[in-house]
Amino acid sequence: MQDKTHLVDDITGHRRMRRNRKADWTRRLVRENQLTVDDLIWPIFIVPGSGIIDPIPAMPGVNRMSIDKAVEAAREAAGLGIPALATFPNIEMELRDETGSNSLEANNLINQATAAIKKAVPEIGVITDVALDPFTSHGHDGILRGGEIVNDETVDQVSRAAVMQADAGADIIAPSEMMDGRIGAIRRALDAAGHQSVGIMSYATKFASAFYGPYREAISTGGLLKGDKKTYYIDPANGTEAIRDAALDVEEGADMLMVKPGLPYLDICWRMKEAFGLPTFAYQVSGEYTQIKAAAMNGWIDGERAMLETLLSFKRAGCDGVLTYFAVEVAKILAKR
Repeated sequence: MQDKTHLVDDITGHRRMRRNRKADWTRRLVRENQLTVDDLIWPIFIVPGSGIIDPIPAMPGVNRMSIDKAVEAAREAAGLGIPALATFPNIEMELRDETGSNSLEANNLINQATAAIKKAVPEIGVITDVALDPFTSHGHDGILRGGEIVNDETVDQVSRAAVMQADAGADIIAPSEMMDGRIGAIRRALDAAGHQSVGIMSYATKFASAFYGPYREAISTGGLLKGDKKTYYIDPANGTEAIRDAALDVEEGADMLMVKPGLPYLDICWRMKEAFGLPTFAYQVSGEYTQIKAAAMNGWIDGERAMLETLLSFKRAGCDGVLTYFAVEVAKILAKR
């Protein structure tokens, strides 16, 4: 028999990586990571009123919704198999003040939305944030005193707000304000109120990022912000500090961890999953979403492929799921496969 060995066989030691790539069926057979509808959390924006679907110019395809429309959206999400929603309020300007006091109103917009969604669609999870930025007149995540975001007073307030959100039916509290000690304080407050089954998804590593702009438009805080958030968000240059921050949240009782933003911090996703083994999530934030949408609308990229590729990258980086504004769009695509 004629020896058909090629120089390439000698060079590679007869190991050819392309063998497993030669056909669709082999590629599917050896695929290491897969994106499914179970990986999706859909962030939505709530506004006062009824019958409102208000497009957000900086986030094409994303709307602010009144509670009745949010309930309809929750039904659609549940029908597609999306496990959970993350809700964010855009309250009236006259209700915002220096301390974000409306966060402590039991019947505020976010709690009304939670109660309505859980009543109408009990099978879908509701994740709520206790950060104060939607409630403050200055746009910061905490209480502003003498030009400083005060840590301990903010922790006291978000702990009380967390109990009210749990009372309204929230399944998971996701504190994003990055105050020291907040996870332990919220856990104690929830347990003392009898909410032992309510989980905490910590925004364990929230970076002082340039990718939040469209979100701030969505909740109408962009024009309010005085100064920046660098005294409490993590410096984008600091990976080790981010892991230390997450470690404290784990010690304080976080059930799940989140990295925000997502794509610029895939290394942090991987390091957190490897270090702690807790369920780990990434938030594909508004700026990430808008980049893909804007480029696709201009015909510069294949939007669907880019959307799916970026979401798959989170799975490859060790994430158990992703908060993404693409959730419904992706769920519909996956349902056809």
